[in-house]
Amino acid sequence: MTKIKVIIPAYNEADSITHVINDIPAIVDEIIVVSNNSTDNTDINAKNAGATVLVETKKGYGYACLKGMQYVANQVNKPDIITFIDGDYSDYPEELSKIVTPIIEDNIDLVIGARVKELREEGAMTIPQIFGNWLATTLMRFFFRAKFTDLGPFRAIKYDKLLALNMEDKTYGWTVEMQLKALKQNYTYTEVPVNYRNRIGVSKVSGTIKGAIFAGAKILGWIFKYSVKK
Repeated sequence: MTKIKVIIPAYNEADSITHVINDIPAIVDEIIVVSNNSTDNTDINAKNAGATVLVETKKGYGYACLKGMQYVANQVNKPDIITFIDGDYSDYPEELSKIVTPIIEDNIDLVIGARVKELREEGAMTIPQIFGNWLATTLMRFFFRAKFTDLGPFRAIKYDKLLALNMEDKTYGWTVEMQLKALKQNYTYTEVPVNYRNRIGVSKVSGTIKGAIFAGAKILGWIFKYSVKK
């Protein structure tokens, strides 16, 4: 039986986190919510919904993901697959089953949930997000012949392959770092089209000019760093 764990980084997602947890398929062994210094009831709501709740006081998407990975690393029984999904309910957690299918059935190393236009609710991604994704994936195609079309946060990866990446980004570069390192190590990968809706609450990244600029800079920084290393 394939052992699957989910890591959900969450910062002030009290209104959405219960929905996310409740919609995750029963094939998952453990749901790990990492409250990234939340000041609302994210922690309480996640715990009441049945999730394991960790607290990471250092603010940053990558910090939260690394906290979740550290927790898993300390467990006796390791999972086969780690999945990541945001806590804002913009993704459809029930689609996790199709995210992990290429790994289970086709032995793929990494699967990205691609937020394709046809399945995306109007307004769910901002113009800077759409442009940023296009620019980043275009550069990845140019420098690395990658076939990625999205940097979507909803993703699954074999646990041993995740460990081998030695993830290090602490903030907004987490997703692109994973994809770039997977390319460098010649991992097999694919994308699965996923539905995407307007999130509950206000985005901490795309919802602010500062957040959007910082995220864009981090993403481009990783791409150019790896293009030089080629």
